[in-house]
Amino acid sequence: MDSIDSAILGHLQRDARLTNRELARKVGIAPSTCLERVRSLRARGVITGYHAAVQPRLLGRSLQALVFARLRPLSRDVISGFEAYLAELPEVVSVFVVSGDDDFVVHVAVPDIERLHAFLMDRFSARREVVSFRSSVIYQQTSSRVLRPLDGTDHGEGK
Repeated sequence: MDSIDSAILGHLQRDARLTNRELARKVGIAPSTCLERVRSLRARGVITGYHAAVQPRLLGRSLQALVFARLRPLSRDVISGFEAYLAELPEVVSVFVVSGDDDFVVHVAVPDIERLHAFLMDRFSARREVVSFRSSVIYQQTSSRVLRPLDGTDHGEGK
């Protein structure tokens, strides 16, 4: 991963709809070189896909929350089964398996507080493996649209 690859990634994360020619111009390289570098980034698994960013509120999901859950018995099968269950639920935005007091952090987006309550009662408390859960409503969210390599690391390439 060099500065050109980093520049390509930065531009694509800001706007994945850039044509190869536009991307090459922004980075300052030939279109053929740019195409090869993007293909290499995909082949190495650095670029895993291209996605459209959406506004949950405009999809009828005005309320977002984080749900923290503890499971028992704690085993690989229980964790993977619960993770697969959550991934299929339409309210779920993302699922994190974590360390610490909680085993899962689940980001959900629903229309209102009543739907959050129903989701928690119907989808969480109904599961035998869930021994406790709590939720926190998200008031504001800020995220970085561009993820860059950290200086001084080998970026998983074993250099």
